Amino acid sequence: MDIRKVPTTTVTRDVKELAKPTDNLYETVVIISKRANQIALAEKKELNRKLEEFRNERDTKDEVFENKEQIEISKYYERQPKPGLIATEEFRNGELYYKKASSEDIIK
Repeated sequence: MDIRKVPTTTVTRDVKELAKPTDNLYETVVIISKRANQIALAEKKELNRKLEEFRNERDTKDEVFENKEQIEISKYYERQPKPGLIATEEFRNGELYYKKASSEDIIK
């Protein structure tokens, strides 16, 4: 998915239209929220990996030195669309794969 096409602000959606693929609004919300959690976790890992390069062995909680590159990386991630918006767009575009568990798959 091209992240540049995802809106960066909240968009009002027709819930009936959004729930059509699953025929259940609650299932749709669960699918989108699980994907949003996956996206958020991936972004967090990526950001931490990039910021790790700036960590100094002498850094303590009291003395943290900021540099411009570190601030720019943080600002870049702040400007990105929120994971929930990305997941919603992926769902609307049919880019998510999901499988409903059958009653036989559930262990009692």
